[in-house]
Amino acid sequence: MLNPHHLELFYYVARHRGISRAVRHMPYGIQQPGLSGQLLQLEKQLGTKLFLRTPFALTPEGEALYGFVRPFFEQLDAMEHQLRTGFGPQLRLGAAEPVLRDHLPAVLREVQRAHPALRLQLRSGYQPEFESWLLDREIDLAVTALDRRPAPGLSRQLLARLPLVLLVPKRSPLRDAASLWARPAFNEPLISIRESETISRHFQRGLVRYRRAWTPSIVASSLETVAQFVADGYGLGVGLAGTALHRNVRALPLDDFPVVEIVALWLGRPSPVVTAALDAMRTYAAARWPVAGS
Repeated sequence: MLNPHHLELFYYVARHRGISRAVRHMPYGIQQPGLSGQLLQLEKQLGTKLFLRTPFALTPEGEALYGFVRPFFEQLDAMEHQLRTGFGPQLRLGAAEPVLRDHLPAVLREVQRAHPALRLQLRSGYQPEFESWLLDREIDLAVTALDRRPAPGLSRQLLARLPLVLLVPKRSPLRDAASLWARPAFNEPLISIRESETISRHFQRGLVRYRRAWTPSIVASSLETVAQFVADGYGLGVGLAGTALHRNVRALPLDDFPVVEIVALWLGRPSPVVTAALDAMRTYAAARWPVAGS
């Protein structure tokens, strides 16, 4: 019979792609030589090699064993929590901070009507982080602006398609973006969120169509901060249609620019609580944004 402790050690080595990395992530202390020795015992008992050491790679037999033990060990923490606190449904959800703050409370109230004992865990981030957390089963569902095709194995649901807008002070003489593109140079500073985020990347792709370059002079932490700096006269900003505007700011449509798609992402067959959340998200998005689509 296989030693369950050996299987646990193998799980950590496979998950973290190497013995030294596994040692750093083990929930209890173990030295690298001891870990290596016990894995050799496991391979000897099975009569097969489970992984290559340098560079690390699972053998076909190792892939099969990892696929078998992974669901059990990944659910241990959740099971411990359930045994300690009671068996209510849990939803671990990831989204950007403005989505968590401004939109999800209304969605989650609908979910709680069907699941009154719902337990929530919320994490903020962006698409690359969400994909990693979903694949590692650290969250159940994510809402994100889509910048690239999701990782293999992930399912997605389109919630809304939101156009980009150019934010200008209300006192600005600009009435449309075409007037700006007609200028030989941009006189105003550009205010945007960080360049790695989908909204900024889509805006820069749109500029390429006009063969123009416009580097942000101010990089803000959120769209709300962008709007505030525009209102205070620091320049023009990149925004998103369908979001709340500052009272001293106007939004000029950017019709020829890429549209930002807001999607839900999940892994595998959705649980009843994830299905309820998806239904509530679709209803909310369709009511709030006329550009929402399926």
